[in-house]
Amino acid sequence: MKEKILLIYCTVAGETEAQHISRVLLAKKLAACCTIIPAVTSIFHWQGRVEEAQETLLLIKTSQKKYNQLEKEIQMLHTYEVPEIIAVNIEEASPAYVDWLIDSVDTPE
Repeated sequence: MKEKILLIYCTVAGETEAQHISRVLLAKKLAACCTIIPAVTSIFHWQGRVEEAQETLLLIKTSQKKYNQLEKEIQMLHTYEVPEIIAVNIEEASPAYVDWLIDSVDTPE
């Protein structure tokens, strides 16, 4: 692959928040696609206790070049004090998909 692309994992409080964040990221050309997976259960450490929450998972596809802006935008929009924003490098993908993704985030608004 000539350009690096990323898959971002981001849990949010619910579908309404997931849709809002997704639409803003797409409108600002920071993401090519956001996939919303409702009703995931997260069990985690928070402030000295083990907590459990029903969340919605966002899978965000973007280019490496857009990551810093995307992270800042999520930080501003997210309702959590410490949102989960995890980027994974995509090592292999179909060339047509990579071209589409790069074109989607590089197209002028």
